[in-house]
Amino acid sequence: MGGVLAKGQNGALAAARVVVAARAAAADLSALLVTATGKVRSDADFVFFNQPTAPGVELRSGTLAIAFEEVPAEIDQLRAVLTLEESDATFGQFAPPVVTVGDESGNLLYEYRIEGLGRESVVIALELYRRGAAWKVRAVGQGYAGGFADLVTDHGVSVDDDSVPVESEPASVVRAIPALEIRTVPGEAKLSMEKRERLDLRKRAVAEVLHTRNTHGVRARVVLVIDKTGSIAKQYNTKVVHRVVDRMIPIATQLDDDGTLEAYLYALKFAKLPDVTVADSEQWSQTYLHLTGTHEGIEYDRLGLRNDELPIMRALIDTLHPGDGPTLVLFFTDGGFKKKWEITELMREAARLPAFWQFVGLGQANYGVLRNLDEMDGRAVDNAGFFTADDIDQMDDAELYQRLLGEFADWLRAARAAGIVAH
Repeated sequence: MGGVLAKGQNGALAAARVVVAARAAAADLSALLVTATGKVRSDADFVFFNQPTAPGVELRSGTLAIAFEEVPAEIDQLRAVLTLEESDATFGQFAPPVVTVGDESGNLLYEYRIEGLGRESVVIALELYRRGAAWKVRAVGQGYAGGFADLVTDHGVSVDDDSVPVESEPASVVRAIPALEIRTVPGEAKLSMEKRERLDLRKRAVAEVLHTRNTHGVRARVVLVIDKTGSIAKQYNTKVVHRVVDRMIPIATQLDDDGTLEAYLYALKFAKLPDVTVADSEQWSQTYLHLTGTHEGIEYDRLGLRNDELPIMRALIDTLHPGDGPTLVLFFTDGGFKKKWEITELMREAARLPAFWQFVGLGQANYGVLRNLDEMDGRAVDNAGFFTADDIDQMDDAELYQRLLGEFADWLRAARAAGIVAH
């Protein structure tokens, strides 16, 4: 018996070849082969009944046979799509569809029952995506009430060709989900309605930035580094840092494979903390955001109350490998960075590795070398950005996410062109 996936969950795929099938009333299965930008390279990357094959993907008797080794390297994701045959039908009229992933021998690997569909006539059921050299599957369950034409157009497929089926949209249907894809991750259902609404607004703000910067659909490891030196005590006491964590979670939901934040605190030394998840972020902040004392076995006093960025930066650099997928480091500090030469050399070394470092200054302080990042020479690509937020609570979400993600998008294009990041 294979694993049962809930919406947003993912699982590893060890088999070199898999078969995606569906149990759904009067629905057709198709596939989109998309790059890391979330777009097809051409109409040839769209697999449906009139065009049943693409490199590594074949539509056979209503199922998708996938050979991962034959999928072109520039294809980052395979999206399995269910489309109702009748143009005026909606998924809410039928029992929830079930999609499965099996191996060539017919063994079930994963099953996903897509609950909660209503007026949608098309749904992205599953996403099979690269994770380093391996492949994984994610339960998506995102519907398009606007229909098939909206879906393929959003993914860059031309609908001028008569071979692409375009059903008419009933006048009574209002698109339940806009073209902008917004990921949902496990744990969101546990939030209160108020918190869920706030999270949804912030996720949309993140997704809009990624979309406008042509990085929508990109998957990246997201790392959060937080200063815990004595000079930042005010931001801890007034829970500014707690609110920063809350506002970083939506970035992880839209970028990170598992929708979690990999978290660290640093001073003279550093501590790796448990990952921050959507469901437990408030409890996480209460447990781990301290300057002193012992919490969950971590002796905060041993980390110190003065700053030395070199140990945490070196530790993160050592986790990076050329050719891996991208990493986004969100580094919050109230200043210091006195070891200008050493930090400059580290950033030059890090420029050859697949990570972008976004430094954010909290409060009014001396940020040293951070203010000169754009003038730093000797780097393969510009791999770092910096801005100050004297009062980050006064910065609205749209501005904050634009500043956090804008340069990341520029770096990603440059790093891909330089062969630093896998396409």
